[in-house]
Amino acid sequence: MKLSHLAETLIGSEIVKLGGEIREKISKGEKIYNFTVGDFDPQVFPIPKALEDAIVEAYRQHFTNYPAAEGNTDLRNAIAAFTATWEDLHYAPGDILVAAGGRPLIYACFRAIVDKGDRVIYAVPSWNNNHYTHFVEAEHVVVEAGPENNFMPSAADLAPHLKGATLLALCSPQNPTGTVFSRETLEEICDLVLAENASRAPGEKKLYVMYDQMYWHLTYGDIRHYNPVSLRPAMREFTVFIDAISKVFAATGVRVGWSFGPATLISKMKAILTHVGAWAPMAEQKAVAKFLGQEDAIRVYLAHFKQEVAERLVRIHDGFIRLKEKGHEVDAITPQAAIYLTVKFDLKGRTTAAGQVLSSQGAVSDYLLNTAKLAVVPFYAFGARPDSPWYRLSVGTCKKEEIPAMFELLQQALEQLH
Repeated sequence: MKLSHLAETLIGSEIVKLGGEIREKISKGEKIYNFTVGDFDPQVFPIPKALEDAIVEAYRQHFTNYPAAEGNTDLRNAIAAFTATWEDLHYAPGDILVAAGGRPLIYACFRAIVDKGDRVIYAVPSWNNNHYTHFVEAEHVVVEAGPENNFMPSAADLAPHLKGATLLALCSPQNPTGTVFSRETLEEICDLVLAENASRAPGEKKLYVMYDQMYWHLTYGDIRHYNPVSLRPAMREFTVFIDAISKVFAATGVRVGWSFGPATLISKMKAILTHVGAWAPMAEQKAVAKFLGQEDAIRVYLAHFKQEVAERLVRIHDGFIRLKEKGHEVDAITPQAAIYLTVKFDLKGRTTAAGQVLSSQGAVSDYLLNTAKLAVVPFYAFGARPDSPWYRLSVGTCKKEEIPAMFELLQQALEQLH
């Protein structure tokens, strides 16, 4: 059967494939330390009680009909106030579009801006930019970031590619790396974008920035989150923000996200989504509208939530550094944000106790899963080169009491290699 070019050429999610393999092992009774999923175990990280109560109450009040296509007015008002209070960004409700999480908004952003053959710039590793670029049949302009910059693209990395490009996709805090843009780096990138747009002729399509800040509340220690518009107000005309409750409130399944940016562009994204029907459910919209105004409850929740996530990230990071100090070929980047830790398994070429040579990074991943019972996502699932030894480790389902046993088994697996 012949199907569309898109259907024939779209690559399935490596993360979903890995997740299926892990579920199969678990169903057979294997103990797997699963650090793959960018999600939360609700038994470990429940959503805020006030939000849960508001959702239940909204259903009891029979808010089960269609919401407004752009998001209910009360929710968009609440998002505008929330964004002003927490980030000092001031957008009118008409500049805000609500959908069922961030994914439909990212899709609508690509669709509203990018034509077939347009150039889309994104760094790797990064989440799904390669697939969204493929959706719109654009030209992929891929910049590979490295550990020297905590896997965040620098202005120098991006500068050679901006001429004539249509969309620059940025994410901070970054999925999969758990790292952030420094103020200086983001300022330099903004200045490049503004200079590029100033050089374009009247009527020529501008270079837009899609700024995915889904994890921006989750920064640790002295790390701060920065955004293009606060640093360079002139970027307001060219920046589309992607945000949601998914990560900040451990509410990945509640499915309420929002985008804000130039009113004309937001209206076009709205028009696209009216045909897709990707709106957030009515009851959840009503509940989130009520919850976002509860500043004290949010601060209490975040204080505990961030402490718990940070403790897991730090303990696992320190465990990797101890293994490195013992001479094992592993490493980890100091955690900065989100729920992710960037870890390294530089084991390709090593031989197992059974005499198998780990001849590829895929073989390394299989060895970790089958021998150490450790499931992490290789960076090549996020667009990095196939032989990259770096991985994403997610702590959203991590039980603290299991960390020592995980490292004991990992160390045993590493010691069997020669």
